[in-house]
Amino acid sequence: MATLQSANITIMIKAARKASGKLKRDYGEIEQLQVSKKGQADFVTVADIRTEEILHDTLSHARPEYGFLMEESGTIVGDDPNRRWIIDPIDGTTNFIHGIPHFAISIALEEKGKITAGVIYEPIHDQMFWAEKGNGAWLNDRRMRVSGRTQMEQSIFATGIPFIGRGDHKQFLQQIESVMAASAGIRRFGSAALDLAYVAAGRFDGFWETNLQPWDIAAGIIIVREAGGMISEIDGRDGMLRTGSILAANPTLYKELGQTILNIVK
Repeated sequence: MATLQSANITIMIKAARKASGKLKRDYGEIEQLQVSKKGQADFVTVADIRTEEILHDTLSHARPEYGFLMEESGTIVGDDPNRRWIIDPIDGTTNFIHGIPHFAISIALEEKGKITAGVIYEPIHDQMFWAEKGNGAWLNDRRMRVSGRTQMEQSIFATGIPFIGRGDHKQFLQQIESVMAASAGIRRFGSAALDLAYVAAGRFDGFWETNLQPWDIAAGIIIVREAGGMISEIDGRDGMLRTGSILAANPTLYKELGQTILNIVK
């Protein structure tokens, strides 16, 4: 059974579950959903906005003094300068609008610049990944640990493939080639939040990506760490929320995966 949850984690899980009700209905009626473009191959739906509103209303009712950083609405400064929620209403919107059942609600709590709690909820299969500092990482009520694999050739890794208008395609292809040559495979599922949750659950042995936003990765950072994993920028620094560069893996493979990618980045 899961450890005793803090009040904040209980609030976060409640907010994610509440927002998921309409989200699942929207997913079932995806052909009727209004979709807009924020940029090249970057979409926002009515469901993104509605889900974010429900999350904001639920969390602000419970913690009216906390601030927010949200994908669609940006920054809302709270009365408490040391605490804010970081929210992605649908991480994996492109999957969502194509009817692919792999997307998640992501909520993190940042306190004095550090992520102290995180929830990643995959509503279609009712997978609630959550963690808070010092209390471990959990999938619903089961404790999670990163994988125990020790060799790259037995391991699979996840990443995000750049698309039109985003990222350095040539450099990424070199990274892919380098990891391909050393591993049992690479996966690209289209949700950085769930990629990190899968690393925490031991499903993936590692994950890397660049050009991510804070709301893509904030919850995943604490979940990976509390599951016993290592997570940083690709070059080992700890400015992930600022730079959008991320490398996560079990402790045994972390250095080797990072070096494999860094050899290309340099």
